[in-house]
Amino acid sequence: MSSESKTVAVVDYGMGNLRSVSQAVLAAADGSGWTVVVTSDPEQVRAAERVVLPGQGAMRDCMRELRESGMQESVLEAAANKPLFGVCVGMQMLLDHSTEGDTPGLGIIPGKVVKFDLEGRTQADGSRFKVPQMGWNRVRQVPHGGAVHPLWRGIPDDSFYYFVHSFYARPDSADHVAGEADYGGYFASAIARDNIFATQFHPEKSSEHGLALFRNFLHWKP
Repeated sequence: MSSESKTVAVVDYGMGNLRSVSQAVLAAADGSGWTVVVTSDPEQVRAAERVVLPGQGAMRDCMRELRESGMQESVLEAAANKPLFGVCVGMQMLLDHSTEGDTPGLGIIPGKVVKFDLEGRTQADGSRFKVPQMGWNRVRQVPHGGAVHPLWRGIPDDSFYYFVHSFYARPDSADHVAGEADYGGYFASAIARDNIFATQFHPEKSSEHGLALFRNFLHWKP
C-alpha cells in the first residue's frame, strides 16, 4: 500500500465528538504513514482504507443526521468491506434497533440497544447506581476461540476506559462481544464482527489505553 493511499476517514455527519476523536486518531497515526481526514464527503469515506464512526447524543438524532447528511450509504459500504471503528453511539448505530426513541439502526450487527434498568439498586459501597454511567470503568477482554480480539494487543486485561452512556448494546450473539464492563451486571462494552470493531466507551478520552486501541486499529488486518 503506498503512503499516498493510507487514509483513515473520521465521519463527520454533525453528531460526533469529532475534535477529540480526530485528535486521538491523529496522535495514534503519528509516524505511521497514515493520513487522517475528518470528512462530510461520502466519496472521501469510499476512498479511505479505514473508517472511524463517532457518535454522541441521542440515537434518533444520530441516525437522522447520518441519513440526511448523505453519509449513511458510504458508511454501510465501508462496513461491508473495510476496517471500521465505531465509538459510543457510533457503536450503537451498528445494531438493529434502539429502545431510545424506538429507533431503527443500521442493522450491521444483529441485536438491540437498551437502557440501564438500575432503579433502586446500590453499588458495593452503598451508593445508588446512577444513569447515565459516567466515569472510568474496567473493561474485561472477551476471548473467542482461545484468543482475544487483535485490537486488544498489548493492552492489559481489565484496563480502565471512560464511559458516558445510559443505553448499551445487547448483541444477539455472544460471538460478537469483544469486551465487557460491569455496571449492575456485565454488558457489552466492545463488539466486533469480521472487519468491524466498536466500543461503548470513549477511547479518545481514555488516555494511553485508548490511543493503543486506535493504533492497533490502524495496523489491524481483518
